[in-house]
Amino acid sequence: MLSLRKFKLKTRMVLVLGLIALLPTSLIGAFALHYISVSLEDQIGQRALDVAKTIALAPQVVEGVRNRDSAHLQPMSQVFAEGTGARFVVIGDREGIRLAHPNPKRIGRSMIDDDGDDNAPALVHGRPYLSKALGSMGFTMRGKAPVYDPSGEEVIGIVSVGYLLDSVQEVIGRYRTTLISVMALAFLLSVATAIWFATHFKRAIFGLEPEQIARLFEERNATLESVREGIIAINAEGEITTFNRTAARLLGIDDETALTGRSIQEVLPESHMLDVLQSGTPQFDHEVWLENRNLIVNRLPVLRGTEITGVVSSFRRKDELDLLTHKLSHIQQYAESLRSQSHEYSNKLHTISGLIQLGAFDEALALIGQETQSHQALLHLLVEAVPDPQLAGCLLGKYNRARELGLSLKIDPESQMAALPERLPRELLVSIVGNLLDNAMEATLAHRGAGGDIGLTMTDLGNDLIFEIEDQGPGISEEELPRIFEKGFTSKQTEGHGLGLHLVRNLVERLEGHLTVEPGDDGGSRFTLYLPKETRTHIQGEGNDGN
Repeated sequence: MLSLRKFKLKTRMVLVLGLIALLPTSLIGAFALHYISVSLEDQIGQRALDVAKTIALAPQVVEGVRNRDSAHLQPMSQVFAEGTGARFVVIGDREGIRLAHPNPKRIGRSMIDDDGDDNAPALVHGRPYLSKALGSMGFTMRGKAPVYDPSGEEVIGIVSVGYLLDSVQEVIGRYRTTLISVMALAFLLSVATAIWFATHFKRAIFGLEPEQIARLFEERNATLESVREGIIAINAEGEITTFNRTAARLLGIDDETALTGRSIQEVLPESHMLDVLQSGTPQFDHEVWLENRNLIVNRLPVLRGTEITGVVSSFRRKDELDLLTHKLSHIQQYAESLRSQSHEYSNKLHTISGLIQLGAFDEALALIGQETQSHQALLHLLVEAVPDPQLAGCLLGKYNRARELGLSLKIDPESQMAALPERLPRELLVSIVGNLLDNAMEATLAHRGAGGDIGLTMTDLGNDLIFEIEDQGPGISEEELPRIFEKGFTSKQTEGHGLGLHLVRNLVERLEGHLTVEPGDDGGSRFTLYLPKETRTHIQGEGNDGN
């Protein structure tokens, strides 16, 4: 059997719609022809029976049959036939012998032998009846009625009135021709409609075939389930059309729950997707809280031309994005530390090499001793005061970075930061302290130039970890103070600034700490960071995927 899949969608639709129009029309036409045929035969039969009964009651016919007067009955039957439009009127006696017939040669012969019919119902039982048979003159519909004697008690003969069925077939033929014409017209109209509909439908589905749509649908489902972001889509009525498993997991919904077709307000009463559906304005990187989950949400309207047909929302836990940012920042800090040390020691080695070549051996030894003593002091301080390798590595890298810039990072020798709690994510702490030191170096360098100092004091006494960082920058005006932690705000003229302090504030809030800013002793600014050793909630750190 030929498969429809071998044809294009347009061809399939034309064939299917054409057959849908053709089959019902054919069935209706066949039924109509059959019904017309049966109705016409019934009408002709009933007319033949009525005429036969009327002739059988005529006194002259009764008299002629009783006397077996063929000479009298023959012309009378012809008159009856012409007057009623019958094909023939045959009159027989009690034994079924013809007394009158359109063909005079058949008079005197048995009606049963020639007409192939049984006259018993009329002659024996005395009741009129209809029959359809092939007689001597072709297929006819006959009405037969008994002829009673004048007393009406004894059957003395029979009257048979026949109508040829050729006229019925002619009528059926005319109807059949008309019906075939109507069927052909309906088929052509259905084909034209199918072509128009198929063209419109193909345009609506971007010219794709059903198999291509099915494949794209499967790829779309696989893509939705593979991404780590939650995705929700609604239609113009606010009903959910797409809801991947990641979205269900992030929102704390059983991923086996059937959500398609349900209202977004029913599933997420606080969702703003309906606002986007009404306004058509996209929303990017909105930070929302949902059941103790901090999410970054994007919402975009789905447009067909200028019409809004739905909204798609994608979201991800903010701590995952922060964790990625922290890791990148951590790597960048290590890279800067290595670059600074490499650059600084390259300069020192060149200086020592030059002194040796000039024969200034004492100066070379003094420089080597000075460098060794300075680094040994710093290393001793970090080993004693900051046993955590990540924090110590960060401070060492910032120390070298400051020296490369011509600045001096002075760490208070009385500092102590040994009681770091295990639950405190080290990458978050390093990111906070590193950004504050970078900000202090930038401010000092911009205001004082080379030779400026940055101070750092640390203490782990009490219930908080306290870091105090002081710069020699221009300070912060009262107008700028409320805005320094806003994303993108900066007092610098160059691009690429305005993110560090914003990130610091978010990380501090996440660790349930707080940060104060006040004027420094040398006219700059002093940032004081307080981080509690014990927090009310669990802090998610590296190693947790946040899902």
